[in-house]
Amino acid sequence: MSSRWIAYLYLLLAMLGAGSTVVVSKLVSASLPPFTATAIRFGMALPLFVLLMGWRRADWPRLCRHDWLILTMQAGAGSVGYTVLLLAGTRLTTAASAGVMMGTLPAVSSLLAWLLFRESMHWRQGLALLLCSAGALTVSLRSGAALSFGTAGELAGNGLILLAVACEALFILLNRRLHTPLPPLALSCYLCALGLLLALPPAALEWQGNWHVSAVALLGLAYYAVVPTVVGFVLWYAGAARVAASEAALFTAVLPVSALLFAAALLQEEIRLSQLAGMACVLAALLLQLLPALHRPSSAEIMGEK
Repeated sequence: MSSRWIAYLYLLLAMLGAGSTVVVSKLVSASLPPFTATAIRFGMALPLFVLLMGWRRADWPRLCRHDWLILTMQAGAGSVGYTVLLLAGTRLTTAASAGVMMGTLPAVSSLLAWLLFRESMHWRQGLALLLCSAGALTVSLRSGAALSFGTAGELAGNGLILLAVACEALFILLNRRLHTPLPPLALSCYLCALGLLLALPPAALEWQGNWHVSAVALLGLAYYAVVPTVVGFVLWYAGAARVAASEAALFTAVLPVSALLFAAALLQEEIRLSQLAGMACVLAALLLQLLPALHRPSSAEIMGEK
């Protein structure tokens, strides 16, 4: 097998792992509050990242105050905010709808870059935003005698997932503001440690001392910490190192599809026609934004080093 096909396999597996987080979040949120689950996730993942740093004999970069502030903001948004909102959102909505919503990440990133940092927006990005908006609206529809929106709880859950996507988009944009570019492994390790520190105080406030935590939830958190967080990181950067960044970015289209399939296979969720239509809109938006990038170098930041 050629190096390129091996890279494609790594990227595919990384995105399959990312898609599975929606199902895992649904299982974990049933018995653990969001900040506690987030703290446990980072507490499990941090020792693994430290071991990876030692195994790779990687240096621990020294950072200025500005970069520490940016990293703290990144950890608050992309590590803690994203995970907490994803857990809270999947508790209210279906995993299938959440997976489709997560596919809006590139379009939401473009919107925030335009709103917050005055970056220019190409017509393709504008059209992708319209498609993603249509997709996000469509997944909340239910068929019947007449089309109608889902329950208030499901609408709130979908809104929380979109806020989680916005947090991840802000994470990506803030990474460009670092004065000292960090190697991916060191960046992930620092963010994991900061995410744990930020999640612990609200997790302590959630503690009631009488929880019954299911074995499924604990196994789900262990899976979340190991597979999407650490192994996903290794697979993504191993694959991205072998191909152009624009090629790697195209694999983000796997995420909403895999989340939808996992929801149907593992949670036995019924996939509605409106969810399939929403996914089609999101995938069209992804391709609209990413396909032109095949003709020029670009960044593979979309994955994020949460």
